[in-house]
Amino acid sequence: MAQTNDADRFLIEAIRGGDQRAWHQLIERYQGRLLAFARSRLRGVGDAEDALQETLMGFVTSLKHFDENRPLETYLFAILRYKIGEVLTKRQRHPEYTEGFDIDDDSPGLVEPSVSETPSRLAAEHERTERQADVVATILRRLIEELRDRGKLEDLQVIELLFYVGLRNKDAAERLGRDEKAVAGVKFRALGRLREFVDELQADDRGLLDDQQVSSEATIARVWRGRRLSCLKRSTIGSYLLGVLEEPWLSYTAFHLDAVKCLMCRANLEDLSAETEQAPEVDVTERMFQSSVGFLSYRG
Repeated sequence: MAQTNDADRFLIEAIRGGDQRAWHQLIERYQGRLLAFARSRLRGVGDAEDALQETLMGFVTSLKHFDENRPLETYLFAILRYKIGEVLTKRQRHPEYTEGFDIDDDSPGLVEPSVSETPSRLAAEHERTERQADVVATILRRLIEELRDRGKLEDLQVIELLFYVGLRNKDAAERLGRDEKAVAGVKFRALGRLREFVDELQADDRGLLDDQQVSSEATIARVWRGRRLSCLKRSTIGSYLLGVLEEPWLSYTAFHLDAVKCLMCRANLEDLSAETEQAPEVDVTERMFQSSVGFLSYRG
C-alpha cells in the first residue's frame, strides 16, 4: 500500500508540533499542483485560490485524522475535490451564481442527511463505505501493479478505458487502434484476476463486496479516481516533460494525460511546466501561508 514518504512525514510531524517553517515548506511544495487543479475546475482565479485556502485550513484542522498509510498528496487532493464539490453544489442550487464555475464537474456532490438519519447511523454507514472502498482499492491496486511489473502497459490502457473511463469494448478498441476481440480478452483476464484477488481476501472483506448495499462511493471508477490508483509519479511526469522518458512509459504517460485526461496528473504537469518557464508563484505561497498559519493552534 502506498504510504506517506519520509520527507512528507517529517513535515507533518513538525507541523503537528506547530513549526511554522514546516507549514510554509509544505505549502510551497504542494500549492502549485493543487492550484492548477482548482483552476481547471473553477474558472475564476479568485475562486480557485479560495478553494486552495480552505483545503489548507481543512488539512491543518484534520491532522489528527490523517492516516500515514495514505500519500499526503492524495489526501490533499481529496480535500480539495471536496471543497470544489461544495462550491459547485452551491452553484447548482443557486443558478444565479453559476457564472465562472464548471458545473460539469466529476467531484461528488454533497448529500444532505435526512431527518431520520441519526449521527450514529451516519457514522456506521460512513465506516462501511470507507471499508468497502478500501477493499476495492486493494484488489484494483494489485491488478495495476501486476500489469506494471510485467510491462503490460498496453493492457493497463485497456483496463483504464473500460473500468475507469467507462468505455465499451468497441469504443476502447477504436480509441487504442486495437482489435475488439483483443480488448475483450484483456478485460476477461483482468476480471479473472480480480476474482482471484477477491477469493484471497479474508471472509469479512469478501462479505463487504457481496453486500447488496455496496455504496455508490465504493464503485470501481470512484475508488480508482479518488485513490489515484494509476496516477503517475511526479518524477515520471517531469521526465515526460523533459523528453527523456523511454518506452513503454512514454506512450503510457501520454495516454494517461491525453486520453484518460487524469485531472490530478494534468495539474502536476501544468505545475511542472510553470516551474520550467517562470519563478514559483511566491505571492500565492505567501498569501496561503499567512491566511492559514493561525490554524496551526487548532491542529488537535
